[in-house]
Amino acid sequence: MNSAERFTDLSGKVAVVTGASSGLGRRFAQVLARAGATVIAAARRTDLLDELAAEQDGVLAHRCDVTDDADCARLIARADELGGIDILVNNAGWADPLPAFDQPIESFRRTLDIDLTALFQLSVLAGKSMAARGGGSVVNIASILGMVASAPVPQSAYGAAKGAVISLTRHLACEWARTGVRVNAIAPGWFPSELTERMLADDSARRWIERNTPMGRPGRPEELDAVLLLLAGPGSAFVTGQTIAVDGGWTAR
Repeated sequence: MNSAERFTDLSGKVAVVTGASSGLGRRFAQVLARAGATVIAAARRTDLLDELAAEQDGVLAHRCDVTDDADCARLIARADELGGIDILVNNAGWADPLPAFDQPIESFRRTLDIDLTALFQLSVLAGKSMAARGGGSVVNIASILGMVASAPVPQSAYGAAKGAVISLTRHLACEWARTGVRVNAIAPGWFPSELTERMLADDSARRWIERNTPMGRPGRPEELDAVLLLLAGPGSAFVTGQTIAVDGGWTAR
């Protein structure tokens, strides 16, 4: 095994990926499993999780509603049964694209509950387990909309949640650094997912993305693989509290 392979080898590691039933979460679970990890793929849609587990060696399906405290505790407990969690990928997310004037407060609260509060809950549960065994890696999936405004796309609740995720990443990283628990984030730009499906399918919206992305196109799912493996594995042993934007230059404009 050469040095590059050692940095991305996750053999013997136990990983949890939330929101793993489709889209980017599904790919994250596959990428970690192909790197050697045992991956607990968590989501509410068990039929899709079962399909993923049947297709990909090293993936175990686990039903979890991240807004349910008991479900979160059971998820981390299952990882502990396998030897203890080494990697947590907080990918579960929700967005309700409504103008702020029209968004019911219940919708705003739901967005924060799924995208921020649940992420904090799982990070603390996993972080305690990791710290007790000498360390681990938490990878939060943020968004460029946590770094820059979404206008003209109406995503104030989602942007607020993802901005808080980026801030929380820094705070937890510094608080836990001496325990060996690293906390970092990925901020994807415009990638195909359930949240962006309608935009990318609309010709005018897609042209807007292409026009405003310096590289002239949306991202491809595989273009997140290397950053995920970097932050999840030993290649980033001295990296914590950082958010890496993978956005074709969107936030550099």
